Amino acid sequence: MPVHMLIRLGNSQREDALENELPPSDIPTPSTESVPLTAVLTPLAEPATLPDRSTGLVVFGVFQIILGLMAALMVPFAALGAFMSRLAPGGGTMRPGQFVSGTAVYAFAAAVLLCLGIGSVQMRRWAHALTLVLSWYWLFSGILITVLLTAVLPVTMRSILNAQQNSAGAHASPLSTGVMAVILTIIIVFAAVFLVLVPIAFLVFYSRKDVAETCRRRDPVVRWTERTPLPVLGASVVLAFQALYLLLTGVTTPLFPFFGHYVYGAPAFGCFLVTAALDAYIAIALFHLKPAGWWVAMITLPIRLISMALTYSRADLMEAYSRMGFSQQQLQLLNSNPITHSHVILWWSLLSTVVLYLYLLWLKRYFRTSARGPQPEMLPV
Repeated sequence: MPVHMLIRLGNSQREDALENELPPSDIPTPSTESVPLTAVLTPLAEPATLPDRSTGLVVFGVFQIILGLMAALMVPFAALGAFMSRLAPGGGTMRPGQFVSGTAVYAFAAAVLLCLGIGSVQMRRWAHALTLVLSWYWLFSGILITVLLTAVLPVTMRSILNAQQNSAGAHASPLSTGVMAVILTIIIVFAAVFLVLVPIAFLVFYSRKDVAETCRRRDPVVRWTERTPLPVLGASVVLAFQALYLLLTGVTTPLFPFFGHYVYGAPAFGCFLVTAALDAYIAIALFHLKPAGWWVAMITLPIRLISMALTYSRADLMEAYSRMGFSQQQLQLLNSNPITHSHVILWWSLLSTVVLYLYLLWLKRYFRTSARGPQPEMLPV
């Protein structure tokens, strides 16, 4: 037999032996089961989820509710003050318009704070957005009021002490001066805490991304506050509040500054009504991102600014009050107040209007497209 045949026969015998040694069940065969994808591919890192801030939303919401209840409690105190003024000598130092204006402001503030507090406890998106807007307006107004009180209250307190000395015909005791200083300090500290520190706390909390994400998860429905960018929403809300305040002022104190003269009575109410309607239109137009509303605001605000400046600098406020029917005692009380003769009201009004104008000028970026074109991208809350 040839050698190569012997070699092939030997190999065949060895293969048969191996097949006889291994049972058929032990021969490895490819598995027909599908391999899990997670066992083949490297697992992808899941995006990190922001922490839940439900507890913080409840805490700040309850705090807003408490502030709203405190504002509501000021309504009966205002009524008590009006009643006590009637019992004072020469009663009637508080006019009905002043009482209505004060109680309406406190009632409106209480309603807003209560609604936002309840919305925050329920973790609603609209409450989160409106709380941010309110906190910014609250902080700006609070800083102005605190600075105003710090500058004006010492002069007012000094004039009150001088009036007491002249009426009593005796020198003022050190105790009365010390008591006035303590009262002045308490008022300024109270204003700094509730008008500056509290809104800063709200802004720090509600500006967090995890707080906004918590509201989105707990309230999956898109709310009306998200139909426009948040800065535009802020301007729209401020102008809407201003329209309501102008309407209230026209009802309670119809005295309108008009290019160097004070208009009072029914004509003044008509001026307030027109101005309030104009602000309401601008607020609605800005909310819908209409460039026409932005242009109307840019044109009318400087005109109103000039009108206020001319009136406050030239017209006699005491004469306007006397024509409105203020009593002689009320006129004497207003005339003895240093705030009446200073330009504090003028600078307050001018500064507020200038800041609003600059803010609206900054909002121009959101009105570069037409109303029918694509809307600007929503800003993150």
